[in-house]
Amino acid sequence: MALSLAHEYLQIPVVTRAYTTACVLTTAAVHLEVITPFQLYFKPDLIIRRCQIWRLITSFLFFGSLGFSFLFNISFLYRYCRLLEDGCFRGRTADFVFLFLFGGVLMTLLGLFSDVFLLGQAFVVMLVYVWSRRNPLVTIDLFGLLFFRAPFLPFVLAGFSLLLGNSVVVDLLGISVGHVYYFLEDVFPNQPGGRKLLTTPELLRTLFDRPEDPDHRPPQD
Repeated sequence: MALSLAHEYLQIPVVTRAYTTACVLTTAAVHLEVITPFQLYFKPDLIIRRCQIWRLITSFLFFGSLGFSFLFNISFLYRYCRLLEDGCFRGRTADFVFLFLFGGVLMTLLGLFSDVFLLGQAFVVMLVYVWSRRNPLVTIDLFGLLFFRAPFLPFVLAGFSLLLGNSVVVDLLGISVGHVYYFLEDVFPNQPGGRKLLTTPELLRTLFDRPEDPDHRPPQD
């Protein structure tokens, strides 16, 4: 049983596995009172004046205490992060990591002008937005209650936030960052006079992408 679970765990794509595991371990550490949420949230003053640099990362790893919100976010994170990594980013780990870095940096910069203290949920919405725009014909079945095309999913999630009495600023932040990435990566390069503005650094390709075997020959039809 343990070996089977370990095998299934190792079958999860590396980026999805690493991010999901980090989020679960962070939440577990808070639940066990090893750390407190006050050590994790995004606070520019503490980052700049007290050099608490870790907050630039931990604010993306904590969705709140164990409960419905955590389970909702972690399930969406796992599903859509894996769909992206197994889908349009399959064999392009460096490009996927670059999406993480681009989204994280832009979200942090925009976070300076908002009252968002935990950026993890916005990051999940960003991943959902990118997936939804690249799979526009997929029909979403949400809890067996709503059926709609994939591009509407991020906005439906924002609607649920409103119904639950939560601020939609987090959702709009994720949608905005996701749209900037989608526009620069998928739309602008295909426009007349457009060009590719987002280029994955060679360092990331060296670290995450396996070099092609020069002796490899593709199978013949």
